[in-house]
Amino acid sequence: MNNVRVRFVGWAPVRRFFNIVLGAMAMIAVALISAFLAMRLAIHGREVKVPPLTNMTIPEASRRASAMGLRLQLENRFYSPNVPAGEVLAQYPVAGATVRRQWPVRVTESLGIQRVSIPNLMGEGERAASINLRRLGLELGTVGHIALPGSTSVVIAQTPAAGAQGVDRPRVSILLNDGPDETSAGYVMPSLVGLTISGAYARAGAAGLRIVSAEDVTPSPSAPASAAPAQTTPAPPNTSAPMAFTPGIVVAQAPLAGHRVARGDTVQLSLTH
Repeated sequence: MNNVRVRFVGWAPVRRFFNIVLGAMAMIAVALISAFLAMRLAIHGREVKVPPLTNMTIPEASRRASAMGLRLQLENRFYSPNVPAGEVLAQYPVAGATVRRQWPVRVTESLGIQRVSIPNLMGEGERAASINLRRLGLELGTVGHIALPGSTSVVIAQTPAAGAQGVDRPRVSILLNDGPDETSAGYVMPSLVGLTISGAYARAGAAGLRIVSAEDVTPSPSAPASAAPAQTTPAPPNTSAPMAFTPGIVVAQAPLAGHRVARGDTVQLSLTH
């Protein structure tokens, strides 16, 4: 009997330990579930359904959105033959969508039927065109630039065209002429063969070209001036043979004469010495 009593007493602390562990685990589980439910309630408590705003005036739509804890954001203005001017033509997110509070609802305002005539902006400067559009209640859209001969900084194209009907928005985009782009103009490579190095620099500079290297060559004493390397451009007709043996005379060039070059291109020369 004594032995049995000792074994029973020995299991009591173990049971108490397991009871404590199970109680702690239960409390942790309850805390986690409570936190999850609280978070879910907090999240869903900040969610609302977007109300229908179309066909409301902008002030009415703004008040309705504010009452739901949302922000109204006017994003576009379009002409519409079906929705009166000043009313909401479209919205995003759409009605019924679930969003968080303070979410922006973007709306498009109807301008009603197009009543203003698109003006002719051709030949006007950007500032004058912008003032002309604002005076008519229109907006300046995209401003493009192109380099063409003719008057500079003036409108050479517009969209919509002057007098256009059935346009979708009160916005006119224009294209301005920046004048000819001299940096991209093409030239014919001049012949520099037979010139002195200073003369070659002067002629190349006049065409907007840059000489980046000038290599020295030693012509054969028995070879005539026309016996330059195969890549050499022929010298001008009035260049005599002895000039080929004069120090600092151009006997070859790259690019060759007659090739198309652009302002800023580089030229390599070969000189006698």
